[in-house]
Amino acid sequence: MAKQLQHSHSHSNGSGWASLHFHKRWLLPLLLMLSISTLIAFFIRSAFDSSCDRSLLSVLDKPGNVKSASPIGNTPSPLAFMKSKLVLLVSHELSLSGGPLLLMELAFLLRSVGTKVCWITIQKTSEADGVIYSLEHKMLNRGVQVFSAKGQEAIDTALKSDLVVLNTAVAGKWLDTVLKENVPRVLPKVLWWIHEMRGHYFKLDYVKHLPLVAGAMIDSHVTAEYWKNRTQERLRIKMPETYVVHLGNSKELMEVAEDSVAKRVLREHVRESLGVRNEDLLFAIINSVSRGKGQDLFLRSFYESLQLIQEKKLQVPTMHAVIVGSDMTAQTKFESELRNFVVLKKIQDRVHFVNKTLTVAPYLAAIDVLVQNSQARGECFGRITIEAMAFQLPVLGTAAGGTTEIVVNGTTGLLHPIGKEGITPLAKNIVKLATHVERRLTMGKRGYERVKEMFLEHHMAHRIAAVLKEVLHKSKTSSHS
Repeated sequence: MAKQLQHSHSHSNGSGWASLHFHKRWLLPLLLMLSISTLIAFFIRSAFDSSCDRSLLSVLDKPGNVKSASPIGNTPSPLAFMKSKLVLLVSHELSLSGGPLLLMELAFLLRSVGTKVCWITIQKTSEADGVIYSLEHKMLNRGVQVFSAKGQEAIDTALKSDLVVLNTAVAGKWLDTVLKENVPRVLPKVLWWIHEMRGHYFKLDYVKHLPLVAGAMIDSHVTAEYWKNRTQERLRIKMPETYVVHLGNSKELMEVAEDSVAKRVLREHVRESLGVRNEDLLFAIINSVSRGKGQDLFLRSFYESLQLIQEKKLQVPTMHAVIVGSDMTAQTKFESELRNFVVLKKIQDRVHFVNKTLTVAPYLAAIDVLVQNSQARGECFGRITIEAMAFQLPVLGTAAGGTTEIVVNGTTGLLHPIGKEGITPLAKNIVKLATHVERRLTMGKRGYERVKEMFLEHHMAHRIAAVLKEVLHKSKTSSHS
């Protein structure tokens, strides 16, 4: 059983531009201060099925046995016991996608308490890559050692390390490919951090060693249960001790979310760039554009909501749909379908495509409602959801995956079914929030309170610390047996 650890564009008004001009001397530093964790939601690519989430603050020890966890305190860092420990982080790739960025965040948390952290990337292109170069130097500047995944240095580090973290199921290929005969010596100190939800990751080539590692860490209960059942039914193997660790918002993002002046300036700036007025209503999806993220179904729901409003002659502000995560340079068939739909329905003045960007906060400050429309099994967790809630935004999400563990239906947002069955319910939910400003504001406030209660960086650090303590204890016990 998994353990949950406590833990047409109009112009904006002149006053907006005056405010922007007044604050421009600090707007850029404000944007630059946003941490790695604020990047995650924009770069979860189609190949990575998400980064996957309360007052359920307990540790599930054994089936039927629930132990109360100690309350989260105000200690400097719950990870202080990791000082001087050697940790090897193994990433399947180094990119601006959910998994690698989460692992980098863990690397920086460990470095902040004096842990010796080494990083290897399994899949790297032979050609020069600006993103890889930038991310590697970001780590090097923070004291994280970066070296080849295939050299002797990787093997030596794995053998002498106190802990090895494999990030994502795909990282399992590295064990036999590189460690070879040394695999049995390393497995007892491996923590496998899994984020994937898609069925094609359930291959023995990836996860055959999973039953023998010290533990698995998964971002939501739904995903943990899915992995438990799928590995047994399809692969005939058992999951190791599995820990559910919900993610948390960075301190930097929370600082912006709680700064009313910063939010106002960002809101005015982004809305001006989109050509929408301050009083207009913006519903946005913030995910890389792919079929699994449901932008097509969202646009159909949005169009249907406009039809409902017109049919019922409802008085609402002008509504807009914003798709953040576009990439026209890739010229995908799916994105072309989205844009063709917008033209076909003649809603070009209501729908805005925004390219992938390094900062999520400006758009969270600018919109009124976040739509989390991930399909199939949903998000493993969905980091953007808790980031939106930090900005006091209500969330319209699919009733699937980790979203069901974050959004309290009817309280912090509204949930709708996945697939085509969800189009009309989502359209009706859009109308509900468009016609009731008090409901939007109340849901947003309750979402913020939920984030403060359980989805902050120090909550995540406590949860991860509890896992690392158990894994290190198991590793020592195994080495002495």
